[in-house]
Amino acid sequence: MWAIVVNTVSGGGKVEVLGWEVAGYFASKSLPYQVITSTTAQRLHTNLQSFLDLQGDDCQGVVAVGGDGLAHLVMQLVTPRAIPFTVIPAGTGNDFVRALGWSLVSITKQLDCVTSEQPIKIDLGLVDSEWFGAILSTGFDSVVNEKANRMSWPKGPMKYNVAIAMELPKFRPMQYTIGLDNNSIQTEAMLIAVANGSSYGAGMLVCPDARIDDGLFDVMILRPVSKFEFIKVFPKVFKGAHIDHPKVDIYRSKRVSLAAPAIAYADGERVGTLPVQAECIAGAGLSWTP
Repeated sequence: MWAIVVNTVSGGGKVEVLGWEVAGYFASKSLPYQVITSTTAQRLHTNLQSFLDLQGDDCQGVVAVGGDGLAHLVMQLVTPRAIPFTVIPAGTGNDFVRALGWSLVSITKQLDCVTSEQPIKIDLGLVDSEWFGAILSTGFDSVVNEKANRMSWPKGPMKYNVAIAMELPKFRPMQYTIGLDNNSIQTEAMLIAVANGSSYGAGMLVCPDARIDDGLFDVMILRPVSKFEFIKVFPKVFKGAHIDHPKVDIYRSKRVSLAAPAIAYADGERVGTLPVQAECIAGAGLSWTP
């Protein structure tokens, strides 16, 4: 039995349309499935947990129709059970789907692979016993996330841009203690990204060389720059060209600790206040790639 988890909490009508499309695909292949949905994330978590407890080893996989938030929710439940999962892109960011390498437009090839090929092992991050698939971050982007989550307007990706415009004038770099495998760093920073996948924020390639199969995080540290310089450099992140800036440092490490008077987010979900400890767990997840 397959679980098709549809997040109707966000994404508007696109999620429901894709949910029906995925269910129709499974029906056309005469594959057994159950659609799991709810109007709240907490209830969706409970419904999926109940399904997985009931199915046990008979669950063939979980197909999540939504964005990074739903991917984050699903991986908390499937990873300890070693159940394979994939994400059909129907969210705002879809950065975990990007990390897996799937198209954001056409889902047929992805479903063909999921239903006919064996899943492979992928790396996942573990931060204070919470799994994440794409990026753990702290600093300016977390401040922006905090602001955006309190805003009711505008909707979609534009909310993030508005929050940037509101928070940048008053933002100040923070002093961080960063622990890596082989060294410890004390530095002021505007932003730190601990990357399992290469992007966040709907395709911002903050760590363009990060891979989900190498057993290591890519760690990007943006040291203090002027507001003018930040605005000038920021557009380069969509192509990953920012990593050549002299105030950007990239490290690779299996374990990362972060300490500062700051907030952390993972996959766009609030982790909480620092300090935090993160580890890249090689082969922790099961999924499919092109």
